[in-house]
Amino acid sequence: MIISILLILGVGVISVWDGFRSGFSFLQFFLRFVLIFTIYKAYDMVFFDWFLLCRFRFFQYYYPEVAPVYDGRKYGYNLKSQLLKLLVIFPAASALAAWICTLF
Repeated sequence: MIISILLILGVGVISVWDGFRSGFSFLQFFLRFVLIFTIYKAYDMVFFDWFLLCRFRFFQYYYPEVAPVYDGRKYGYNLKSQLLKLLVIFPAASALAAWICTLF
């Protein structure tokens, strides 16, 4: 978990630093952040939700006490919240981050 958080922060730092170095505009920063968030969410939905949770049953194997919670869940059980993040929250966060980056 710690390595994952450090990698996510590293991507953020490198993308902001490179944007400053290249003289990015608001639109360029915004598109970069939206692309990063979209790839992150697609990876999350395919690898964690579908592969580990639904197909491989990773969490149920290593933590049998969660099996009753995850039994019967099919891929897309949380599709509404995933799409809310992908279509609303992440673009808003990208716009805010791009705006902050253009202030400097």
